[in-house]
Amino acid sequence: MFRCNFPLLFLATVCYVVNDLTTTTSVEAFAFKSTIQRLRYHTLTVKKSADMIRSNLFSLRAGADADPIVVPNIQRIRMRSKRSLLSLRSGADATVPEDANAATPKASSILSTANKFFDKNFFLVGMLASVLIAKGFPALGKNGGVLRPELFIGDYGVTAIFLLSGMSLQTSELTHAISNFKLNGLVQFLTFVVWPFCIGLPLKFLLTSVFPDVIPSALVDGLLILTTLPTTVNMCIMLTSTSGGNTASSICNVVISNLLGIFVTPLLLLRFFGATIQLPFANMVLKLCQKVLLPVTIGQLLRATGAKTFYQKHSSTFKRLQEVVLLGIVWNAFCNAFSDGLGIGVKETLFLLIFLPSLHLASLGASFKFFSLPALNFSRADTVAAMFCASQKTLAFGLPLVNTIFQGNPNLAAYCAPIMFIHPLQMMIGSFLVPAIQWYTARDNQ
Repeated sequence: MFRCNFPLLFLATVCYVVNDLTTTTSVEAFAFKSTIQRLRYHTLTVKKSADMIRSNLFSLRAGADADPIVVPNIQRIRMRSKRSLLSLRSGADATVPEDANAATPKASSILSTANKFFDKNFFLVGMLASVLIAKGFPALGKNGGVLRPELFIGDYGVTAIFLLSGMSLQTSELTHAISNFKLNGLVQFLTFVVWPFCIGLPLKFLLTSVFPDVIPSALVDGLLILTTLPTTVNMCIMLTSTSGGNTASSICNVVISNLLGIFVTPLLLLRFFGATIQLPFANMVLKLCQKVLLPVTIGQLLRATGAKTFYQKHSSTFKRLQEVVLLGIVWNAFCNAFSDGLGIGVKETLFLLIFLPSLHLASLGASFKFFSLPALNFSRADTVAAMFCASQKTLAFGLPLVNTIFQGNPNLAAYCAPIMFIHPLQMMIGSFLVPAIQWYTARDNQ
């Protein structure tokens, strides 16, 4: 007589599943829920099979004639239960009716995807939000406004970033960056020779002789003035650090460029415009030392204390803080632009909005191609640092300089307009390129 030990069969099913759940060390929440759903389905299957077996066995024990279908039916039910057990034990997906999976957490999956996208593209999303908020409420973020961003972002925030940069850099990295004469020399050559003589002067010739009616001559002079300026301070270092570039090299070239700019830029303007220039050189040097060199030096000294361990433990948080400060600078710059205006007409504004981004993208691309040449033998981190330093032009240094040199000139607004335009455009373009550059520098570490 055929016998079926249903309690043993059901106990084996539960044991197999429990064994799977308890021996798996990395069970995700969703996988666990799916396993439970499969367990419920196959438990019901085994119970139904057991009821059918009991019914047929009762008839056999009562002495009834054996139905020729009974035994094959029992064998089929046993095979079905066996397949369910094997499916559960192997972890494969069972054939579960569609209504069993109706409770899939769609909302949770969507939120998880959105959270991953926001975390991965925090800087890009934040930049777009900063521009939109600046457009909607420019009075909040302009200099001298209610929130005083020029104080909390321009002074305290930037100082904190340079302090953190000093803590994150090893002394050997700074020493190597200072001694990299080839990289530093090429960056300064592009900044003070190639930009004014190979871009500024040919551009002035084209816009005054070949296409004289495109923009006024005063605005052309403003473009020439722009090409004589040194690189940015905050933006170069922050974009380089955020992109995974060589921060030490960026700091080194920023300091060199702005120190040289104090003397070289006025000489270039004297050469191009023939004006007598008097500038407070000592104050400029002091401001650069207070803004950059002092916090970086303090950061280096803090590496000898327990602050170094604390920084390394929370490095991801400090990196996000750096991104937030840079977003604050973007917000402040656009608030000033939207609130104060630029003092030029619509036609000239449209020209600058088309020409300056094109010029900056071309300079970024040309600098990247040049510094990534195999003959120069620069690392990808060095290439990124040099690309940003050689392609950016400073507002913080340029605007006071132009105001001082051309004070009282009726064309002062036209001279300043290209500088005021290029500042937020550089940040916007650089911010858009950060994810791609992060991918580029990450491959250098593989």
